[in-house]
Amino acid sequence: YGGMGLDFSYNIAVAEELGNIRCGGIPMAIGVQAGMATPALSRFGSDELKKQFLVPTIAGDFVVCLGISEAGAGSDVANIKTTAVRKGDEYVINGGKMWTTSGCQADWMCLLANTSEGPPHRNKSLICLPMNLPGIHVAKKIDKLGMRSSDTAQIFFEDVRVPSKNLIGEEGKGFTYQMLQFQEERLWGVATVLTPLEIIIQETIDYTRQRKLFDQSVLHNQAVHYRLAELATEVELLRSLLYRTVALYVEGNDVTKFASMAKLKAGRLAREVTDSCLQFWGGMGFTSEVLVSRFYRDLRLMSIGGGTDETMLSIICKYMETLPSK
Repeated sequence: YGGMGLDFSYNIAVAEELGNIRCGGIPMAIGVQAGMATPALSRFGSDELKKQFLVPTIAGDFVVCLGISEAGAGSDVANIKTTAVRKGDEYVINGGKMWTTSGCQADWMCLLANTSEGPPHRNKSLICLPMNLPGIHVAKKIDKLGMRSSDTAQIFFEDVRVPSKNLIGEEGKGFTYQMLQFQEERLWGVATVLTPLEIIIQETIDYTRQRKLFDQSVLHNQAVHYRLAELATEVELLRSLLYRTVALYVEGNDVTKFASMAKLKAGRLAREVTDSCLQFWGGMGFTSEVLVSRFYRDLRLMSIGGGTDETMLSIICKYMETLPSK
């Protein structure tokens, strides 16, 4: 369908390299396109749907967004309220989505909606939804703390009619499909923070080496260079966990636990590194003139988007409970 047919480890290599871009919004937007809104279509969609939506998305002619979160259901995916009611050979969609990355400019949405009245984990479906249909209202572009180069939309649906053939895979399997998409999304997110964290640490080393305080460089203070050494070690440990998880995933293993651990650690470490390094920049760190302040804002999303830290902890706990007692 226009891709190179490589395994998922190459996605991670690309994600790491995109970390050299000096902001978080662009790698995130590319990640939505390549690893968050299209894996289910690629894996479970019909050949017709792939030709209509996947081919132009891979080519870069279409922008895609992911319609999951709602005002009352962020990480709690099972609690979404948007409905897609089957009427003849169409679905009629009503509801709304929130925090939709690229939603202001998207050509289509990978939409998760309730297609029946059944149990919340078995009543949802994924649908390819063209964003130019009547009844779709992009209410506003959300003003955010960080990731300001990436548009985030609030969207409402009012009796939107879409062909039933736009269903991805089987009806009622949407929650399962989305959980699989989440694994790739979370691993992509982890990969995109590794390079920025390294850059921030190195730029902080360079700055504190030349910045004088009480007739000596700030870096000469043992508390400063020990702290930077600790942070660099933590980044390398996160990279090792990511690589192990990706290797297991490529081999076909369930990596939900490890992916959740990596996502949790990446979010917390992004906060820890940016906060510690910003402190060492002193007053300059509180300005918009240096990279550390931008990543302080941009990377804060890592602990929220794609599942909060608390959600990751819940997933890890569930997997630990399945382990046999010693």
